[in-house]
Amino acid sequence: MASIRPFLGLRYASHCGSIDCLTAPPYDVLSPKERDDYASRNPHNIVHLTLPEQKPDDRSKYVKYLRSSSLLTEWRRNGDLALEPKPALYRYTQKFTIPGVVDPLIRTSIIVLIKVEPYENGVVLPHEQTFPKHKEDRMRILEATRSHLECIFGLFDDPGGEVLRSINDAPSTESVHTDSGDGVTHFLEPISDPDAINEIKGLIADKTVWIADGHHRYETALAFRQALGEQPGPVAEDYMMMALCSISDPGLVLLPTHRILLSLPVELSEALASLGEEFDMVEAPAGDLMSAIESKSAEGTRAFGVAIKGGTGYVMTAKDPTGLLASITTNDSNLLKDLDVTVLHQVILSRLLNVKGLDTIAYTRDEREAVEAVENGAAMSFLMNPPTVQDMKAIAMGGEKMPQKSTYYYPKILSGLVLWSLNDF
Repeated sequence: MASIRPFLGLRYASHCGSIDCLTAPPYDVLSPKERDDYASRNPHNIVHLTLPEQKPDDRSKYVKYLRSSSLLTEWRRNGDLALEPKPALYRYTQKFTIPGVVDPLIRTSIIVLIKVEPYENGVVLPHEQTFPKHKEDRMRILEATRSHLECIFGLFDDPGGEVLRSINDAPSTESVHTDSGDGVTHFLEPISDPDAINEIKGLIADKTVWIADGHHRYETALAFRQALGEQPGPVAEDYMMMALCSISDPGLVLLPTHRILLSLPVELSEALASLGEEFDMVEAPAGDLMSAIESKSAEGTRAFGVAIKGGTGYVMTAKDPTGLLASITTNDSNLLKDLDVTVLHQVILSRLLNVKGLDTIAYTRDEREAVEAVENGAAMSFLMNPPTVQDMKAIAMGGEKMPQKSTYYYPKILSGLVLWSLNDF
C-alpha cells in the first residue's frame, strides 16, 4: 500500500547559528507579524523560503517565489544547507504538555519520502476540505524551488504498536534538538542503518495513511506529479516528505478548534433568541465554558459554549438531539452529520444565525483567545470539543471530508529541521 523510502535530507550547517533561530511553525499557522518575527531571528530562518517576502517594488506577485528559489540555491552553494551523507529516515520526537494533563507527553513520528497517490487508490486518504487559492501558493513554491521545504503529517493504524516500537528501537548516531518557544521540545535523529530502514519500510508497506495535517501541500504535490505524465520508471516527482505517526502513539493529541464570529447579520439579542429555539441555554462565566462542555461530553452529551461580551456566556445543549440531527439535510453520512463541527456549521451558524460563508469566522485553539476576542469587538465565540482520531479515520475511509479546520493535531510539525530537494533523488 504505502510506498516509502529514505532520502538525502538537507539540514542547516552549524555556522548558520542556533537551530532555535532557524526553525519556525508551518507556513499556514503564521500570521504576517509572526512570519516577520521569525524572519528577524536569523537571515537563514526557514520562513525566508517557506513564506518569501513580497516587496513593494516587485514587478509581479510571482517574484517572491523566485526569491525563495534563489535563496535556496545560494544557501546550498555556501554550505549553509548541507546534504545528509547517506540516505536516511528521520525519527522525530516531540515532548510537550497540554492543559489538564500533569505529565509531559511524547509523540514520535518517522520522516520519510512517501509516494503520492490519488485519493481514489485508497493508499493516502484525506479528512478535510481544501481551497484552491491555498494550493496555488504552494504550487508556486514547489515549482520555483523543486523542493519540499516542510513536512506534512500523516497517521497509520498500528494496533499492537509494532511499528512504533521499531521506530523507537532504530539506531541513530546523532540527535539534534530545539525548544520552539511554546513549551515543545523537538528531537531529530537520522536513521541510516539499512536493516532498520528495511524493517520500518516493510512494516509500513501494507498501511493506509490518513493525512492529519497538510492536505493542501499533499494535493499540490499530487498535481505536480500528474502534470508530468507517464514516466518509464520512478521519478523524484513521485514523492514528498511526510512525518508518519502511529495511531497507537500515546502522545497523539487532538485539540479543539474554536470559532470566533467576527460579526452577526442580526442583533445579539435576536441571535441568542434563535439559539434558544433549539438549545437549552445555561448561563455561565466565560472562563468556565470549556470545562463545562468537556464535562458534558464525558457524560455523553453534546454541548457547545458561546461566549459573549461582558465575561459571560452560555452552555448550549440540544433540546431534541435526534430532531437536531434530522434537520441537517445534506447528503452526508450520519457519521459526518453527527460531528460537533457539522452541527456548529450546518445548524448553529448557517440555519439559526444565518451566517453565510467563512469570511466572518476566525479560528483559534486557545479558549482564552476565543473568550478575549468578544471583549475586543467580535460578536461571539463558540467553544467546542474536538473530534476523535477514530472519527477522522472513519470519515476518511468512507470517502468523505470534514469541514476545514475540524481537527488540530498538536503539536505542529516544526519547519526547518530537514528539507528535501527533488534534485537529490
